Amino acid sequence: MLLDAHSHLDLYADALDSALEEIRQHCILTVSNSLGLESYQRNLEIAQVCDWVLPIFGVHPWFAPEYVDRLDDLTKAIEQSPMLGEIGLDHHFVEDASQYAAQREVFEFFLSAAKEQGKVINLHTKGAEREILDLLDQYGIRGAIVHWYSGPLDVFREWVARGAYFTIGVEVLYSEHIRTIAREVPAEQLLTETDNPGGPKGWIGGPGMPRLIVDVVKGVADARKTTAEAIMQTVQANFARLVRDDPRLVEACARFPGGLNGE
Repeated sequence: MLLDAHSHLDLYADALDSALEEIRQHCILTVSNSLGLESYQRNLEIAQVCDWVLPIFGVHPWFAPEYVDRLDDLTKAIEQSPMLGEIGLDHHFVEDASQYAAQREVFEFFLSAAKEQGKVINLHTKGAEREILDLLDQYGIRGAIVHWYSGPLDVFREWVARGAYFTIGVEVLYSEHIRTIAREVPAEQLLTETDNPGGPKGWIGGPGMPRLIVDVVKGVADARKTTAEAIMQTVQANFARLVRDDPRLVEACARFPGGLNGE
């Protein structure tokens, strides 16, 4: 079994059927992150037709201004979702600093809920790595998956020391900085992702399809001087451990074909 711990299946549009067929064919356990409420509803619908999909709710920082004045509207979806994502801050791609206050308010709303409900969070940290790390310390949150970390190595090492999990994606095939991160992530904190379909576009020239995770696994294996099979087993064991710590995730993942251990 392969693991794509950060994807956006709701964004596939006409290519969705092909994407789901690849997920089934390659046995890819896929965590489908949401951008907002409509995105989450679509991910829930997709999960109804594909047992390999774990839909989770979040408000991406790019869309935080749309939700900052109606945070109460998010409560039901937050309570329903077994994991929260994609949430965080973006001070890199979002150059308009006037949006940062809204990003932070929405993010802290999710952090407060994650703390109260004991939920794992799936994080976007681009350009705000230090600020997010400080906020997680402030809220006392330890169950964190850091999606596509590409920031400073000193902050990365502080994240590592706090026990965060890290998803390595397609950039491992092209960037020495990401390969360094892939090598340094402790084996027990390593996960894999694609950020499909949009995330890989700048690297592969078009939308990513689920089978891209096979190339990612090979790239991580090369960086760590091991085999793809070893990476698959490590990542699967790590996700299983993360799930076992949360009864809601155990229940949500019980539907995966063959069980979480891929038996």
